[in-house]
Amino acid sequence: MTRYKVAVIAGDGIGPEVIGEGVKVINAAIEKVNLSIEWCRYPFGADHYLSTGELLTEHHLKELKEKDAIYFGAIGDPRVKPGILEKGILLKLRFYFDQYVNLRPVKLYPGVETPLKNKRPEDIDFYVVRENTEDFYVGLGGRASAPTSKMLEVKSGCAKGSKYAIGVSPTCEQAFQIGVVSREGCRRIIKFAFEFAVKKNRKSVTCVDKANVLTEVYGLWREVFEEVSREYPTIEKNYAFVDAITMWFVKNPENYDVVVAPNMFGDIITDLGAMIQGGLGFAAGGNINPEGISMFEPIHGSAPKYKGLNVANPIASILAGMMMLEELGRKHSDSDMFEAAKLIDKAVEIVLKEGKVRTRDMGGSNKTYEMGDAIVEAISKL
Repeated sequence: MTRYKVAVIAGDGIGPEVIGEGVKVINAAIEKVNLSIEWCRYPFGADHYLSTGELLTEHHLKELKEKDAIYFGAIGDPRVKPGILEKGILLKLRFYFDQYVNLRPVKLYPGVETPLKNKRPEDIDFYVVRENTEDFYVGLGGRASAPTSKMLEVKSGCAKGSKYAIGVSPTCEQAFQIGVVSREGCRRIIKFAFEFAVKKNRKSVTCVDKANVLTEVYGLWREVFEEVSREYPTIEKNYAFVDAITMWFVKNPENYDVVVAPNMFGDIITDLGAMIQGGLGFAAGGNINPEGISMFEPIHGSAPKYKGLNVANPIASILAGMMMLEELGRKHSDSDMFEAAKLIDKAVEIVLKEGKVRTRDMGGSNKTYEMGDAIVEAISKL
């Protein structure tokens, strides 16, 4: 029996509840194909930080590097200043393991309501590929109210190690943020998007940017998109400015197969994608390094006010687990992992289509664990 090692970081708030259901469902699926996972649990989150003052150390990161994947819950707690846990745990993992792909499926399942009028599951089924380590999220910036000089260094992505000496002579108090994209950083994420389109038998890749205004940063992005697209003559290429694509996601989501976007714009449009697929309870994401360690998570937050109530929808976490199995299957050429992922996808579809079990966000009253139990039961019957 093939055995994988997966690190589990359940985190804060509803994280442990939804991740618990994800583990339960994954175990049910992999047992049917004669696989097993050793779940290696880590305590990182608010409680651990408040009791020890510890976030992620180099020792922990090296230990996680020996695992096959990371299964992540949610981070954030009102007892901890905003940004400390997010930067010290979640972003640190993404940057340390160079998880430059943020993959977000936008799929409407049967039985789930969308706020879009007259749209059906066959109309909402696409992927957003978001660059995950560069752009305006590299952390370069500051404030100044008097003349000063600053040395800024990029900490992530292919631009890592680049340094910028900036002299600031403000006429009033000012804040500034610098976005950085590198040619190689653009190339690898755009190439991933095209390769993903080929693998999923999708017909088109749409480039998102704001090259008409932010001409330097997104001019390079678009230039690289043009170069890479020529390597894939059978895939249709399209373009959309970020403000326009938010309109078209709502009006004609059926027009999209794979969408590739720089970090900040990808962050924005994936939340819109979550809503048109029925809400955050269905929105899963993968932080992927195709050659290294990848991490999978629901994109919703920790929702601390619902902690312990067992009312959260665990499907986003379950679908994140499904994505994890797909990536393990790809990385290790393991067809059984792909079969296990298909079992989860089919079981989720069956439960949602039947509509007998519905959590609070779906207008029902079932508990988090009841949704997990229903999906496990559906797997057992497949």
